[in-house]
Amino acid sequence: MKRIAFVLMIAAGPAWSATGSDPDWPCIQRKQPHLSLGQVWTGPMPDDRVADLARDPQIDQLAARLEQRRLPLEEAEAAIADFAAQADDARLTALMVAIMGKIEPDRSALIDGIARYGRSQVDLARRIEERRAQMAELEAAVDPDFDAIDAAEEALDWDQRIFTERQQSLTYVCETPVILEQRAFALGRAIAGHLGD
Repeated sequence: MKRIAFVLMIAAGPAWSATGSDPDWPCIQRKQPHLSLGQVWTGPMPDDRVADLARDPQIDQLAARLEQRRLPLEEAEAAIADFAAQADDARLTALMVAIMGKIEPDRSALIDGIARYGRSQVDLARRIEERRAQMAELEAAVDPDFDAIDAAEEALDWDQRIFTERQQSLTYVCETPVILEQRAFALGRAIAGHLGD
């Protein structure tokens, strides 16, 4: 009974969304499609010169290294300190701009993927309910076709297993954009700590 109620809740759509504004958003975290520099950076806002500096190969390569989640934050902070020893505020700001230029597209792609994941789960929930209705009809027949009932039950079990496995991985999937936000903030704080040195 709990499983049926859960499937019905998922199929309902908007109630599934944390904000109620996007029926495709399956996460408890509020959907924030884009992350702006101002949300993670306390330093000066970039001008055209800084934007040009952000394309400097040295800065671009360092940004590509720093944004990788597999690089421990302590190592990232050490690399920032090494860079800051020879960089002025403009180059430090450019480094943050370059990092955001890498994190934001990755994060936006993840958000889009999560929305597709949510649509897929809603579609699967509907299909499960359709299979349940089909099974009920087969079982209610005057002369039940037990082979057809067995086949329908097997298909239903398979869909439910897929649905459950996807739900179990949803927590990790939904946390990934948050992890990227936290990394951008931590890198921004580390870079800003060297401004004016």
